[in-house]
Order: sequence, then structure tokens, then C-alpha cells
Amino acid sequence: MSLWMIIPVSLPVFTITGIWVVYAIALYNQHVCPVHNWLYNESCAEQLPLQTGPVLCCTPDNIPLISKCGSLPPESCFFSLICSTGSFLVMLIGLLHYAHVIEKHRNCVLNTASLSTGWICAAGLIMVGNFQVDFAKVLHYVGAGVAFPSSMLFVCLQSALTYRLAKTREESWIGHVRVGMTLLALIALVLSAVFFCQESFTLQHTSAIFEWIYCMLIMLFYGTFAFEFGGMSGDTLMVLSRGGGVHSFPTSEHKTEVGGGSSHHQPESLSIL
Repeated sequence: MSLWMIIPVSLPVFTITGIWVVYAIALYNQHVCPVHNWLYNESCAEQLPLQTGPVLCCTPDNIPLISKCGSLPPESCFFSLICSTGSFLVMLIGLLHYAHVIEKHRNCVLNTASLSTGWICAAGLIMVGNFQVDFAKVLHYVGAGVAFPSSMLFVCLQSALTYRLAKTREESWIGHVRVGMTLLALIALVLSAVFFCQESFTLQHTSAIFEWIYCMLIMLFYGTFAFEFGGMSGDTLMVLSRGGGVHSFPTSEHKTEVGGGSSHHQPESLSIL
């Protein structure tokens, strides 16, 4: 096992824990209503942060969407930190996995497309975290419109890439796990988007729950890269230093062929001499 596997594991551990901490702070400051609350009103006599008592009056502005939980200070500061750090880890994991595929196999369209979509997702995530929905709604929604579809496309491409490169039973098993997580994430994303557009407060609250499920599934998907990163070495960085092209790092099969060809050619030259 390699210590490189700590990198993909740290992403879900940090981000999932972080967004739940943001939710807890927002709930403590009464900036959002709890997830178990299903009763909403068109308007309230007092804003939620000013209310007291065991029963709170909630409006659609208090639905605990992830972005809404990180909209107001002080939780918005932690939300920006989590999204920015998560974006960096997404880019790092994507780049290292891209090089690892070239090192162990060879480059392909799926590998390059996965790297591109992962980095696009990271760019959208930075916008989501640093442009709060209550103060920069257009930029926030642009970031969300980039991050959500690109993250879904990323896991689809990675699932297909895993099956294409699988040579052992363990690699096939990882492929099954990733496909299962991808299907669940797709269902959660579609339901979240559909319910978010509805006028029913109950359906909008349901949308928030599916949004939470989707984000956690995506982060856990990145955690499965620990399987590949466990066999990573310093040779992976050599791939990046050589430009990461299709033939930048010869595979083990190619090395064997080159070695066999050389040993066969040498006696033929000696016989001529």
C-alpha cells in the first residue's frame, strides 16, 4: 500500500464532515430550518433568526439547501474554505489518476475527457463556494450549473474507464461499485432538479435532501480512487514531468517487447560480423 491513497480518502472525509459542520452552524444561528422540518409558510411575522420558542415559523428561504446553509456568516466563511479546498483536491486527484492510468496502461480519450470534466467541476465548485446565493445569485447558479452536470459526467466517464481497463477481479468489483454509485447519483441529481422547480414547499424540501445525497455520493466516489492510489509510486510523477502523452511512459508489455526485440537482434548482427 502507498501513502498516496490518503489523498482520495481525505476528500470525502474533509468535505462531507465540513458541509455537515456548516449545516450545524447555520442551524445553530437559525439561518435555516432543520432537515426534519416539513412545514413551511408563505411568510412569517418575524424572520427566522429573530424567533424564539420550540416551534419555528419557516419560509421557503429557510429550506436547508447546501448553498443556503453556507450563505450567511459565519458559516459562509467555512463554506468557502471547504469548497476551495475541495476544488484543489478534486483537481489533484484527477491529475494524479490521469497520470496513473497512463503509467499502468496508456492514455485514451476517456482518460483525457475525465481529467477535463473533473477540472471543469472544480472551477464550478469554486464559484459555488465563493459567490453566496443570497448576494451573488447569478454567479452562484452559473457555478452550480457547471459543477453539477460536470461532476455527473465525470463519474460516468470514470465508471466506463474502470471497466475498460479492468484486468483483475478486484478491478471489476471496483467498477461495479462505481457504476452503482453513479446510478444512485444520477437518480438523486434528476430528482433534486425536478423537485427544485416545483412550487410545493414539500417537494422543494425533498429537493434539498436529494441534493445532500448527491453531493455525498460524488465525494464518496472520489474516495474509491484509493484503490488505484494504493499502487501509485514516484513513477506517476514522471509521467507528468514527461508531458503525459500516449507514449510518454511505456507499459510493462511494451518494455518486454522492446527487451525481447533487442536480444533477438544482437546475435543476428554478430553473425554478420
